[in-house]
Amino acid sequence: MPRCQNCDAFVTRDYARVFTPRGTEEPRVCPQCEDKIRDGSDVREARSPRGN
Repeated sequence: MPRCQNCDAFVTRDYARVFTPRGTEEPRVCPQCEDKIRDGSDVREARSPRGN
């Protein structure tokens, strides 16, 4: 099963399919990541605390 490259959390295959480029099976960040977020095609540090 796919895992987040940043926090090693489990992600569904559907999440990975939607939020990763073709040819990449594991996303760089996921909804569980508190310190990073997706920003277009890049990943950046979160500007404010996230309430997960």
